[in-house]
Amino acid sequence: MKLNKILRKKLIGTFISLTVFVLGCSKVDPVTGEKIFTETNPQTKARQTVDKGGGIFGDILKGDKSSNSNTYNFSSSNVLWKATLKTLDFMPLMNADYQGGVIVYDWYSDNENYKDQIKITVRFLNNELKSDSINVITHKKICEENTSKCKIIKLDNNFNNEIKSTILASARTLRIEEEKSKNK
Repeated sequence: MKLNKILRKKLIGTFISLTVFVLGCSKVDPVTGEKIFTETNPQTKARQTVDKGGGIFGDILKGDKSSNSNTYNFSSSNVLWKATLKTLDFMPLMNADYQGGVIVYDWYSDNENYKDQIKITVRFLNNELKSDSINVITHKKICEENTSKCKIIKLDNNFNNEIKSTILASARTLRIEEEKSKNK
């Protein structure tokens, strides 16, 4: 009798362990409800990922531009992006990230006051032509004469808003020009 209890406990324990193991191997996608089976063969797993349009390059190898339409639309059709590049074309460009929606300009100084330099970062928050669609951040570097000591400060919102207003005005002009060329 004691042997039956021990066997029963072992069988129940084995059954529970096996059930947990089997359920752990097959997962269900919480969004689609599809069963997901974990593939152990790396070649098969890589092929499945590429077939689904995943991986580092996405659908680029298939030639399908539908998944990349946001990036394409943002970088080439966004009037705010074009207006920013046009408005600040006198500044040295440090980094432009289309997908991240940010343009970073390098330190700039005019010929009259070489000790003071400014650096501008423009962040694009959406594709619409509105004042809250971009965020302008400026820093000023003030260096002491004949030394390498410099102090960097963040400029106030008045200066940032002046730059933003100039970019928005340029974007409106570009939008009007685009609409006129479409209507011809």
